[in-house]
Amino acid sequence: MRSNLHVTGVFMSKQEQSAKPTRSQTVDELSEDTLGFGSADLRTARDLLVRPRQALETWMSLGPTGGGLYTRPLRLYLALNAILMLVLFLSGGSTYMLTGLPAEMLNSLIETSGKSRDAFLADADNWMTLIMVPFLATLYALVTAPLFRWWDAEDLGWRRGFRASFAYLNAWTLLILPISWFLYGQGLLALLASLAMLAAGVVTFLRMGRGRWYRSSGPGVAKALVILVCLSSVGTLGGMAISGIGLAAGLWF
Repeated sequence: MRSNLHVTGVFMSKQEQSAKPTRSQTVDELSEDTLGFGSADLRTARDLLVRPRQALETWMSLGPTGGGLYTRPLRLYLALNAILMLVLFLSGGSTYMLTGLPAEMLNSLIETSGKSRDAFLADADNWMTLIMVPFLATLYALVTAPLFRWWDAEDLGWRRGFRASFAYLNAWTLLILPISWFLYGQGLLALLASLAMLAAGVVTFLRMGRGRWYRSSGPGVAKALVILVCLSSVGTLGGMAISGIGLAAGLWF
């Protein structure tokens, strides 16, 4: 009887020890709780920077978590957009999109609103900063997913098509994060940052898509430019819509 109790006690003790989280698990959980990034997110970001083609293939063949190796592409994209929203807020918001409008038009709207110029721009900026990044990010995914479905040798379907789109957008966003502070604004630095962002888009496409979206360098560069033209076009239209929402907010809110 005592022997059985002793064995049972040892067995339960081992179970309790195995149930205790390891130090790495504790650090991972703490990182995810405080920063929103766990080990899977960091591993995904690393591989998107170092070996983007392999990361894409893993997502395409093993599912949205890459067989448990990666975080979901959409989850990572939302996290990166949250960082971009913070950068936009800290860099002064999106008021620069309105100050570039014709002075007569802007002054007329401010006068109609009955607010001071600062109050009008503050109300407009609050709404524009809130919706700018997630709105444009959604448009980018919607415009690129059909192209990735079309160019892929496999019949991806819409689910994997959007997965491929988020994979590309994640890899591109990771490359431009260091210069994101300069993207929201005007002047020479903003122009240079925009050119660097376009170059990063081409590089990301070529590194990630060889063998799947293109076979040789010439068509690869051409398709990368098609992607950028589509993204720039939808970004321009989206910017106009965001400016319109900001002006409406300045008038009525």
